[in-house]
Amino acid sequence: QLKFVESGGGLVEPGGSLRLSCQTPGNSVGYYEIGWFRKRAGEEYEGVSCTIADDGSAFYSDSVKDRFTISKDVAKRTVYLQMNDLKPEDTATYHCATTYMCGTRGIRTNKGDWGPGTQVTVSS
Repeated sequence: QLKFVESGGGLVEPGGSLRLSCQTPGNSVGYYEIGWFRKRAGEEYEGVSCTIADDGSAFYSDSVKDRFTISKDVAKRTVYLQMNDLKPEDTATYHCATTYMCGTRGIRTNKGDWGPGTQVTVSS
C-alpha cells in the first residue's frame, strides 16, 4: 500500500486559512487520482476533494466547495489542500489517499490503514 505523509494542520480561528500538504511516493501524483479525506469525531471518513492525474481536474464535496482548493506539484510529489474561510465544522483529522472514484458522483477510497493524518482544529 502506498504511504502518504500529511502535514500542515494546526489550530486556527474561524475564518482563517491553512494549507495542507500530502507527500507521496514515486510518481503517484502523476499516475493516480488522489484525494483528501477527513475524519470528524464520531463520524465516518468523508471525501472532501480529489484531483485527476491526467488533466488535474478537481472535485469537491458540497461542504467545502468554494472554500477549499486542491492542487499538486508533480516535481515535488506533493498534493496540497488550501483551506480558506475555515469553520468549526471543518475540525477533523485530514488524510490523503488514492481514490477509486473521483468525480461528480463522489470521492471514494478503499484505503484501510489511515495512519495519523494531520489535525485541523478551528476554534476561537
